Amino acid sequence: MSNLKDTSLPVLMAGVAALTATTVATITYYWTKQREDAKHNAHIYREYEREKMLKAKTAQARMQKEEPPSGTLLKDVTIDKIFLWELEDLSKKYPSALVENMMHNKSVGVSKSSIRSPVMRQQSSVSDSDEKGGHSHGATPYNKLISNHECIVADIVRKPNMHTHTVAFVRAGARRLLHFDPKHVNAAIVTCGGLCPGLNNVIREITKTLHQSYAIGGKVYGIQGGFRGFHDPNLQPLILTPELVDNIHHEGGTVLGSSRGGFDLDKILNFLQTKKINQLYVIGGDGTHRGAFRLHEGCMERGLNVAVAGIPKTIDNDVDYIDQSFGFQSAVEAAQVAIRSAKTEAVCNLPNGVGIVKLMGRSAGYIAAHATMASSDVDLCLVPEVPVVLEGPNGCLPHLRRRVKHQGYAVVVVAEGAGEEVLGTSAETDASGNKKLPPIGEFMKKVVTEHFAKFDEVATVKYIDPSYTVRSVPANAADSLYCMQLAQNACHGAMAGFTGFSVGLCNNRMVWLPIPELVATSPRSMNANGRTWERVLALTRQPNTVEPKEEAKEKKELPKVAAV
Repeated sequence: MSNLKDTSLPVLMAGVAALTATTVATITYYWTKQREDAKHNAHIYREYEREKMLKAKTAQARMQKEEPPSGTLLKDVTIDKIFLWELEDLSKKYPSALVENMMHNKSVGVSKSSIRSPVMRQQSSVSDSDEKGGHSHGATPYNKLISNHECIVADIVRKPNMHTHTVAFVRAGARRLLHFDPKHVNAAIVTCGGLCPGLNNVIREITKTLHQSYAIGGKVYGIQGGFRGFHDPNLQPLILTPELVDNIHHEGGTVLGSSRGGFDLDKILNFLQTKKINQLYVIGGDGTHRGAFRLHEGCMERGLNVAVAGIPKTIDNDVDYIDQSFGFQSAVEAAQVAIRSAKTEAVCNLPNGVGIVKLMGRSAGYIAAHATMASSDVDLCLVPEVPVVLEGPNGCLPHLRRRVKHQGYAVVVVAEGAGEEVLGTSAETDASGNKKLPPIGEFMKKVVTEHFAKFDEVATVKYIDPSYTVRSVPANAADSLYCMQLAQNACHGAMAGFTGFSVGLCNNRMVWLPIPELVATSPRSMNANGRTWERVLALTRQPNTVEPKEEAKEKKELPKVAAV
């Protein structure tokens, strides 16, 4: 037994020594590595600071010597006049509060009455005496305040010998002084027209900005069912609070509900007066914006100190001047599911499988074109701006048959407004005055089947119509961010006293646009001679049926010859 103890003790001692040596070596390695990493990072930081200092000194020296900026001076590309699209300012007609603008950072608690389902929305929709809650962490100044003549130039692409004047848009953002005292602000939000991804995001962010950033003392009314919600006794307004809207951005559609029509100027103005509303936020397309501007004019005629702000909403992306409308990217993303399904159907169904997808796009083919480019699986794209030619050298049907013979299948994307030159124009209109569209999707399925039959062949055509599903999805990350920017800047504009304006992204900068200028050229259409359509043609390899600019111009200028 003693021999066993005598031999085990040295072994144990050796093991402890080995473990200690290993631990010391490991610690030494990591310590040394950390020191080397720290030295390396310190060297990189010193080099960065040195380069930054040299750039600053160089710029300062150039300013002191009045040296011209680096680069080549272009004498045939100049701008000598900028015409700013001014906004109507309530402070020019009504006394202004001239309150210093600060970010209040008002926090709110979590309420059990948060809107999480249609049932809970109905249960939470009636009280006009919501309890006040939350507290402020103290007002803080904005990092960036915008002056009224800070602007974004419209024509950023300049060409040699181009005109030397341009228009500019007022840059959106918080102003130093507020026209409205936040303590006395009551606001209303209304959504009109069709659905669009991101509506709930905009409602949520307007509510939160007014309550939390501006700490308003009044209420935010959510008008249900579009313009008719101002006067329909069956559509009582919601009292929107940060707690109530906290989770609505995860839902598609609009928690307020929407509709077309229902505009009654006098009844809406009476509602604004009765509820002492001094800020109205109208979310809708170009038709809704025309109604919003009429409301602005009505307020001015009645002497109401009310700021009317628009947030452009169109699933077709056809409001002019802005880079894109909110919800558009989400709709393009949702359309990918339908296109992939159409491809699967076309590939798997023999013989001669063809999948046809109809997407939204009444007068503009932006969704169809961008969904086609995002997918890269489409063989034919039809949009309202480009003539549909069925037969002949530039016919889409021979092209489809060639694609099927080459790869065994074909995928077609068609915008709902395409093909009027083939199907004719309908005289019927909907409640908003929009003309009803002919069934282009069903028509394409029919003519594709008939075209293959001419060659004694059978085409297996599958038609998918996801039109409303692409607009009822929640906003994706990109659109959610965009909606936040739109809502916050709409609030900044209204609080500063601007009215009769809309907010949007122009040249990747947030701006305010006078509503009359915005709607004058809306709805816009995609440029059939532009680069977007060129990219579509490069992907689908379909025949180009757009007339060259020169030929179209010559036809337009040809003198009319009297019939003999």
